[in-house]
Amino acid sequence: MIIIHAYFKADPNKRDAFLEQAKLVAASSKAEEGNISYSFLESPEGTGEFVFVEKWKDQKAVLHHEETTAFKVFVSQLPNYLLEPLNVEFFDAEAIKK
Repeated sequence: MIIIHAYFKADPNKRDAFLEQAKLVAASSKAEEGNISYSFLESPEGTGEFVFVEKWKDQKAVLHHEETTAFKVFVSQLPNYLLEPLNVEFFDAEAIKK
């Protein structure tokens, strides 16, 4: 299983537009065959800091996800909404178990 944490710092003035895009990519991602779970959370301080927490069956599922139209559209729109570059962490749960 592959776990992804993607960190975003959205411009507070564009938060609602960012959330609209986030909801679209989340819904599409949840419907993908290799997806185990996909959610995003906002910092309780309301600072526009978000983390997406994704779980995928394997690396093949992640690669398929990255080729979907929904993912490509979301990534292409990010510069319009973010104050800082995206930060992504990948974890291979099988490697962690060993």
